[in-house]
Amino acid sequence: MPPLPHHALHGFRALLHGFSQIFLQAHAGCGLLIVLAILVGAPDLLGGALLGGLSSMLVAQRRGYTKADIDSGLYGYNGILLGLLISLHFSWSPLIPLLIIVSAGLSSLLLAPWMQRMRERHWLPAFTFPFVALSWLLLWLAPPLQLQPQPIAEAALPSIGWFSALLALARGLGQVIFLEAPLAGLCLLLGLCLANRRAALWALLGSAGGLSLALHQGWAQHSALAGLYGYNAALAAIALSQVHRQAWVALLGIVLALLLQPGFTAVGLPALSMPFILACWLIQASQRLLRRAAADCAPMR
Repeated sequence: MPPLPHHALHGFRALLHGFSQIFLQAHAGCGLLIVLAILVGAPDLLGGALLGGLSSMLVAQRRGYTKADIDSGLYGYNGILLGLLISLHFSWSPLIPLLIIVSAGLSSLLLAPWMQRMRERHWLPAFTFPFVALSWLLLWLAPPLQLQPQPIAEAALPSIGWFSALLALARGLGQVIFLEAPLAGLCLLLGLCLANRRAALWALLGSAGGLSLALHQGWAQHSALAGLYGYNAALAAIALSQVHRQAWVALLGIVLALLLQPGFTAVGLPALSMPFILACWLIQASQRLLRRAAADCAPMR
């Protein structure tokens, strides 16, 4: 059997980096374990994830975007998430692959100017905002496009106990990519450990914080045990712990992500990963304002 061409291996590695960038890492081994998690938790979603990742990468290549960004997976993760969401939320129709391709391509077109302004004008990071914005648009367009929602059967979850709490921690990681199987969450944790043990620890702390606050506040126990209050907190903890060495910043991000999440339900929008994005934006914008104020107040020499 002839070996794969170098460019094919290079592209495969970039695609795996796209999977790992969902958790803010650039590690092929981590990406491979995320693919394994999807195979374990929801194998029918993998095709959409791969199609989304390849489509967003191809658009980035055709547009001539920075090769280092493509290779590190920055033009893959939004497309992968869109492929996962569309495959999960909508029943199959011939329109589904086209929607994945178009939305994933658009995510790269949205991300490129944002990253340019982030580097040149110090904009806040985009994180998964292209995925969130395009997902909201797709859900709004679903009725006119005659897209039928996928029937969802809620799994029965045990009553709260130490073992069910441990499973909920794993589910909190899995819900980042719409997976509820605890084994899938364990695969994700192993992938994070492979890429960055500190990030893995903060992801667990974020998921634990989400579960604890949800139960303490009396929020829906079923949602808490399903990990739905853990994934935004986990993402916020990972993102902030990689930029700030002070633990209190990541802990503040966990709390903010949790407090922001119920607001989206109140306005009738799926939260997706927007609470994580807003929490990070609020903290980073506040720190910039404080630094600017301190510089303005500094005595002139």
